[in-house]
Amino acid sequence: MEITTRPGTPLRHRMLDDMRMRKFAEHTQDGYIRAVRKLAAFLGRSPDTATTEDLRRFQLHLVDAGTGPVTINATITGLKFFFDITLGRPEVMAKMQHVNVPRKLPVILSPEV
Repeated sequence: MEITTRPGTPLRHRMLDDMRMRKFAEHTQDGYIRAVRKLAAFLGRSPDTATTEDLRRFQLHLVDAGTGPVTINATITGLKFFFDITLGRPEVMAKMQHVNVPRKLPVILSPEV
């Protein structure tokens, strides 16, 4: 049996294993890992030490940086998985809310037609 070492922290491996157990698509896994990586960069420390207030400040940071609503919602979803499933700390995400995404009328229903 060949032993291979994977780059990353034990926390990252645990999250990847949690997603693999649920058969998440690779694209979804990449997005969720990206969300946690962005939070860690914002905090300047391990993301598992984040508080509810840290997450609130992070969401405000995303809004102030001009991040689109779809990207903000994808980031929140990735962080929700991380805190709910990987860490077992759902209370940290309790105040995080998805952003309303404006919907456009299909061309057939637009007022110009």
